[in-house]
Amino acid sequence: MAASLNRVFLMGNLTRDPELRYVPSGTAVASFDIAINRVYNTQSGEKKEETSFVKVVVWARRAEVCAEYLTKGSPVFVEGRLRSRSWETQDGQKRSAIEVVANNVQFMRSPSRQKGAFSEPKGAEQAANNAPKEDMESIDLDSGAIKNADASKKNEPEEEIPF
Repeated sequence: MAASLNRVFLMGNLTRDPELRYVPSGTAVASFDIAINRVYNTQSGEKKEETSFVKVVVWARRAEVCAEYLTKGSPVFVEGRLRSRSWETQDGQKRSAIEVVANNVQFMRSPSRQKGAFSEPKGAEQAANNAPKEDMESIDLDSGAIKNADASKKNEPEEEIPF
């Protein structure tokens, strides 16, 4: 039998605030959707943009951290695996969904506060010029440490987020 691999990496923005629930055993589970944009040129040279929407499910302490710190519009980097599930509705219709079960969610600064990583939102150029520029940071959901992506800050101690 051939080996198989089930791993996804996605970067996008939340389309809604995370929804936090607890299963009967007391384990936390959070779910949210992210929008992933793709810009490409057609054969005729026309620029097109397509958006994909993906449901993400996060378990345990990571779920609680996501629910606490993420809001609609938050940019995230998600690493996980695909899961397919099926169910029957109360009126007897069969439904199915494919979702990402995340093992890692990295929080990123909003695009308007990053140095050139994303384009500035329309109408935000003046506000962005007046705002301090900050580097992209992520939060390690295992340790709660803030990690800075700027190589020049690698020698600085990591800040702790109180959990």
